[in-house]
Amino acid sequence: MTNLTSLIKSLRDIMRNDSGINGDAQRIEQIIWLLLLKVYDAKEATWDLEEDDYQSILPADCRWAAWAHDDGKGTALTGEELLHFVNDTLFPTLRGLPVTRETPIRQAIVQTIFAEANQYMKDGVLLRQVVNVIDGIDLDDYAEIHALGDIYENILRELQSAGSAGEFYTPRAVTDFMAAHIEPHVGERVADFACGTGGFLVSWLKQLQGQEQSAASIEAIGQSTFGIEKKQFPYMLAITNMLLHGIDAPHIVHANALTKNVLDYTEADAFDKILMNPPYGGHEKADVQGYFPEDLRDSETADLFLVLILYRLRQGGRAAVVLPDGFLFGSDNTKVNIKRKLLTECNLHTVIRLPASVFAPYTSITTNLLFFDKTGPTKETWFYRLDMPEGYKHFSKTKPMQRDHFAPCDAWWDKRQVIPDPEVEGAYKANCYTRAQIEAGGYNLDLCGYPTVEEEILSPEDTIRSFHEQRAALNAKIDARLAKIADLLGIKEQ
Repeated sequence: MTNLTSLIKSLRDIMRNDSGINGDAQRIEQIIWLLLLKVYDAKEATWDLEEDDYQSILPADCRWAAWAHDDGKGTALTGEELLHFVNDTLFPTLRGLPVTRETPIRQAIVQTIFAEANQYMKDGVLLRQVVNVIDGIDLDDYAEIHALGDIYENILRELQSAGSAGEFYTPRAVTDFMAAHIEPHVGERVADFACGTGGFLVSWLKQLQGQEQSAASIEAIGQSTFGIEKKQFPYMLAITNMLLHGIDAPHIVHANALTKNVLDYTEADAFDKILMNPPYGGHEKADVQGYFPEDLRDSETADLFLVLILYRLRQGGRAAVVLPDGFLFGSDNTKVNIKRKLLTECNLHTVIRLPASVFAPYTSITTNLLFFDKTGPTKETWFYRLDMPEGYKHFSKTKPMQRDHFAPCDAWWDKRQVIPDPEVEGAYKANCYTRAQIEAGGYNLDLCGYPTVEEEILSPEDTIRSFHEQRAALNAKIDARLAKIADLLGIKEQ
């Protein structure tokens, strides 16, 4: 069995010597498309054995075994010959694969992935070394495939410091917690409309592992698991992630989920469960906002995704969504309209406030988990503040949040008890508010209280970014208070 714990280190050491690789993001992208082809080759070998009429969409010379496998006889492509093949034959061929509406998903994904994938390496000898390391993974070994899944999770975590693309890769502890409390069942349709690397969908699949599954039910799970991702790199990661977790035909679409009129969605477009961490802090242009009703249009990306969820959640369905503080206390007309629609059409039963450093090193802004279902209007909402675990000052890349850090919230979930704040008199760590109280407060959902201030030393770059985020949050709160004062005085703001 390959020593997978050292696999990523070996690849990193090789790529550091290649002048074409500039930074972690490019290194990881290079690893991912090679790993995807290796995994896809193993999948094709299985399909070929199980299906009498299986035909690969890949030309024979572009299949992994033909160009990547080194049999040790000295005939494997390397150096300039390998570079020439990859750059001038492999990539153009995969980008130009004949894909139609009738092409099965498991084959069409190859062309979609390589339409925007990149080959960065310039040294063919080093490329051969990288290919050999990946080729050494034994995908016929169940234990090794399982271990590879863990290694893949480590690759995703490395993306936390891989550049400035702005994607938020949700910690596995958060996705697992949300998936558990949304209560998955085999046969339900689940969606993530900004799925990134597929983390929420993997957590959903893990929750279903304990339920009885036949070959038919596993196939049904794959067909009912749906994701959309706008950016090419995370899309490529999500496809690989699904393949590694047993989904042979991943329903992951490379598109912007916000670019369709939400009024055009029907019951056929609805889902039983929706799990999401929408991109936040982004600003959508007027043409994207135009796909939403006028009173719900907002430039803030996360707000538009929440509106999308409201239109695509099936009657009786459940949703769990990560949202920043700005949504909770936002008092501009659009945010208030969105919150009014949320509480009118859905039962917002739980809001969990997370510690600020959960998403370190991306942002220190505090985030919240909203759980709601489409079973009728909200009657009351419980708010719970999750504090830092004992012994932790803050989370970091080397000390990320773990699933057991949610244990206090798991224990509270079914009991739903009011918990006074042990440090602030008159405040609460957990409390319940009626819809009437929330409406009277101008739909302010900032009712969780803040976790104890976390002691953290940031780099100069992170300090500046944190300052800008905190200033934006403070400005929003000031605007909300001024709006209330103006309303009390009967002053119409310009």
